[in-house]
Amino acid sequence: MTAQQGTTVEVLEDPDELASHVAERLVEHLVMLQAEGRVPSVVLTGGSVADQVHAAVLRSPAHREVDWARVEVWYGDERYVPDDDDDRNALRARRALLDHLPLDAARVHAMPATGDGHATPEAAAAAYEEELLRVLGDRPRFDVLMLGIGPDGHCASLFPGHDAVRADGLTVAVHDSPKPPPTRLSLTMHALGLADEVWFMATGPDKAEAVSAAVSGDDVDAVPASGPEGRDRTRWFLDPEAAARLDREPRF
Repeated sequence: MTAQQGTTVEVLEDPDELASHVAERLVEHLVMLQAEGRVPSVVLTGGSVADQVHAAVLRSPAHREVDWARVEVWYGDERYVPDDDDDRNALRARRALLDHLPLDAARVHAMPATGDGHATPEAAAAAYEEELLRVLGDRPRFDVLMLGIGPDGHCASLFPGHDAVRADGLTVAVHDSPKPPPTRLSLTMHALGLADEVWFMATGPDKAEAVSAAVSGDDVDAVPASGPEGRDRTRWFLDPEAAARLDREPRF
């Protein structure tokens, strides 16, 4: 099928090949940006596919070509739980990748956890927005923003029919998430569109219908993953099972 304008779809042989391919593309992109004198700004996602990609980055010999001390690391969403909770995207990313790289700790921007001194999830979300504006300026932009997609079409922690999908600003506190844990922090739909490139990753047959709807440009309230688009490019990296329903005519 033809995807939305500015969108490319790559179907890889299996989840392992997908993880290796995305990792290689990420490393190449960071090297290219740094060769241009840039300090790349990357937004990480959570989930099993992200875990595989993070591990694949370390397996890639080319990852040593990146000056990791000159990379800004952000998160698209987070579970609002203690910092040492296994549900934390930041903890999983640290274990799989970040703790093994020579990063500048001041450039790694985890979303607040419970116990970080914020009175409410809203205050925690506001603190992350302040951090974004402090580091990236009043017109923030990311170079690469990575996302997964749920079987229900959610992305980051923006769920179908949830008020957070239409939230203003850059960050939002999410309550009553249909997936546990119920309280989360997320970039808003607006903020998810502040990247030059948005990279979606999905594997497995349970994602096929949601992927088809998102790539085709279905209603954002019903399929939030149809909303984020890169300023330059939106890329979908899929295995054959996740791509199995890409047979509908797109809507622009």
